[in-house]
Amino acid sequence: MMSGAEMVHVPYRGMALALQDLLAGQVQIVFGSIPSMIEYVRAGKLRALGVTTATRSPMLHDVPAVGESVPDYDTNQWYGIGAPAKTPTEIVGKLNQEINSTLADSKVSVRLADLGGSAFPCSPTEFSRFIAAETEKWARVIKFSGIKAQ
Repeated sequence: MMSGAEMVHVPYRGMALALQDLLAGQVQIVFGSIPSMIEYVRAGKLRALGVTTATRSPMLHDVPAVGESVPDYDTNQWYGIGAPAKTPTEIVGKLNQEINSTLADSKVSVRLADLGGSAFPCSPTEFSRFIAAETEKWARVIKFSGIKAQ
């Protein structure tokens, strides 16, 4: 949408099958996560064309960020932890504190970096704002592409 490039979406039932076809030359490009692809890149079996984050990845510092050639491009795979809406504030706060403490642990951050990932410790309010922004971003993509639920 942002670059004007036209691509044919080929749905796969998991990254393993998509990577298998990419390595075999059955498809020309796959948008996958760094953790799922980094070992193939390191081994020289795949050529990384770009990372889809706003800035270069510390794990693949020679690989440009798509945002370097497509302004404002930033798409990132992320994971978060949620709780039921009626969870008491003090419990949410304690969970958030413990989770952020774990993410700050050097062993955890080193392991995440080895896998091509990074931590994004934040408050519940910041995470809510992040989710709202992601929802808005992907709603624009859905509208642009004409995706319909089946």
